[in-house]
Amino acid sequence: MPNNVWEQLLEEARQVIQREPLLASYVHSCILNHDSLESALSFILANKISDEVMPAIMVRELFEYAYEKSPEIIDYAASDIRAVYDRDAAISSYLPAILYLKGFQSIQAHRLAHFLWTNNRRDLALFIQSRNSAVFTVDIHPACVMGKGIMFDHATGIVIGETSVIEDNVSIMQSVTLGGTGNEQGDRHPKIRTGVLVSAGAKVLGNIEVGMGAKIGAGSVVLNDVPPHTTVVGVPARVVGKPCSELPSQTMDQNILNDERTAPASGK
Repeated sequence: MPNNVWEQLLEEARQVIQREPLLASYVHSCILNHDSLESALSFILANKISDEVMPAIMVRELFEYAYEKSPEIIDYAASDIRAVYDRDAAISSYLPAILYLKGFQSIQAHRLAHFLWTNNRRDLALFIQSRNSAVFTVDIHPACVMGKGIMFDHATGIVIGETSVIEDNVSIMQSVTLGGTGNEQGDRHPKIRTGVLVSAGAKVLGNIEVGMGAKIGAGSVVLNDVPPHTTVVGVPARVVGKPCSELPSQTMDQNILNDERTAPASGK
């Protein structure tokens, strides 16, 4: 997949230059001057998250080292680009994801932080986390395990705790928290299984499991396990129905009224 995505990015970059010559220098620097997805991605991200103390050339070397040692990171990045293209109604090509969308970019910065964390470079991992938060307003602990095909839509205000797990093909909207319930230690954060949609402003708290294909309604506070293929909403969240799609992360339909409704219990 990375090669196919890269070829598509090159073609789209050429088209952008024809449509908007003022972007020619920028697009050449970010895309057309490179020979691979990893080269372009390391350049873009390094220039985003570097600062006066940690120059872009040093940050880029970190990305390139991570890509060399863990090439699956690039496979995951390609899947993330595809996820944005497939699920974001405002996006009609691959190029905006890598150039402009901070949700995609913050996920890729986290992948570097996670690589560093798991390779006993935790101080540096925390630095990358800090820059990720400052630049993209997305705060993900470096220990968080994240699969592929992840989409953060809008992304502003997303907070994800240390022992969180996010499996493949999950979509998370802005202002979502995957957090703990207090100052407890150990495994204390949510496990988000494949195909889940976490809608805007939802808070999922504690070492709980959100089952495959579940949907969490906007503004909900989830404190207990969510069964697979169910819709929950409210404060605290309760089961109200079943998503119309097996994988609601793909449809991005946050409207719980579109789901199959669960009959209320007798006497309620």
